[in-house]
Amino acid sequence: MSKSAVALLFVGLFLAGGVISFWKQKLPKGVILVLAIGSVMCLAAGAMRL
Repeated sequence: MSKSAVALLFVGLFLAGGVISFWKQKLPKGVILVLAIGSVMCLAAGAMRL
């Protein structure tokens, strides 16, 4: 596994945790949506680099 793949997967999981946290805090849906899209993109990029 390359360092970039690990970094992208870590960032994607970190952002996913942020999505869950923001959802529980009842923050605006637009903020949660942008964060979720970023998380999915990081996880996908990390998975493709494996």
